[in-house]
Amino acid sequence: MSDADYPPVGLFYAVRVGILSTETDSRFKEASGLSVELSVEEVGEGGENRFRHRLPGAARYPNLVLRRGMVVKTMPLYLWCKATLQANFALPIIPQTVQVVLLNEKAQPLRTWSLMNAWPVKWSVSDFHSMEAEVVIETLELSYQYFEVS
Repeated sequence: MSDADYPPVGLFYAVRVGILSTETDSRFKEASGLSVELSVEEVGEGGENRFRHRLPGAARYPNLVLRRGMVVKTMPLYLWCKATLQANFALPIIPQTVQVVLLNEKAQPLRTWSLMNAWPVKWSVSDFHSMEAEVVIETLELSYQYFEVS
């Protein structure tokens, strides 16, 4: 049996900002929000009150949430989030393509989710506690229009 016969583990992945960017950021503790759900619209049948037809509606995509230990190095993702969230609308929001790439143990891509027209909507840092020696976790939340899987 080959490695392709087994389900991959979600341990190895990388995040890339901008479709032409070659610099990846693989230091994330967690990435969540890669899902799609079709809304359902119910329509009553005219003249027959016992029946309701369920029709597919628009697709809904939740925000992508990325968590990691706070990084002080200026990576493209950091610079983009800072420029977007701290500009107070003085500068236009520049949507980017964000790629989440699932990797195998040899750092070869297994599957890529390309999130189209993504932009940061939230950036937070974990609480500081003087009595606990914990890593500071930053959370980045990105809204996006849709994703393509390749």
